[in-house]
Amino acid sequence: MRVIAGKAKGRALQAVPGQGTRPTTDKVKEAIFSMIGPYFDGGKALDLFAGTGGLGIEAWSRGMQQVIFVDKEKVSVDIIRSNVELVGAVEAIEIYRNDAGRAMKALAKRNIQFDLIFLDPPYRIVDMDAWMLQMVEMGLVAEDATIVVEHDVKMQYPHQLNGFEQLRTNQYGDIAVTIYRHVATMNARE
Repeated sequence: MRVIAGKAKGRALQAVPGQGTRPTTDKVKEAIFSMIGPYFDGGKALDLFAGTGGLGIEAWSRGMQQVIFVDKEKVSVDIIRSNVELVGAVEAIEIYRNDAGRAMKALAKRNIQFDLIFLDPPYRIVDMDAWMLQMVEMGLVAEDATIVVEHDVKMQYPHQLNGFEQLRTNQYGDIAVTIYRHVATMNARE
């Protein structure tokens, strides 16, 4: 696992030991960023269910100004911290060990809006569409924000979701990636 492009290109990242965390493979990560980027001119990203932090670190490497990582597992948070230090991103990063729902409430109190959101939960969690709607209600999603949902290929997320436009869904073996754009003006048309 490595950083594919940008200022930290080629840096190897540590993985969380054991089978409990499933890091996004370099192939899938490269495909995601070719669909959503490939580079950014600033902005804020949220890597919820962050695991190793690979997606958020890649976003930072490609130009995101600030990235917030959330994971409830101590071992994951330790690996994220290590990976962030390894690539030299400490100044642009916040890392929280917290339950995703509680973290969203805390972030909403800070009035932060994200331009890019990665949702890569354990595959048993299959309601990321409901989480996306909740994030909008909490004011966490900037207009025109991109949301990347990584999920089991057997799970299909809706094409139509209030306030979101599904840009595409791609499959990579038993992994699927569904990408949405938040379009606040869609609410007025519906």
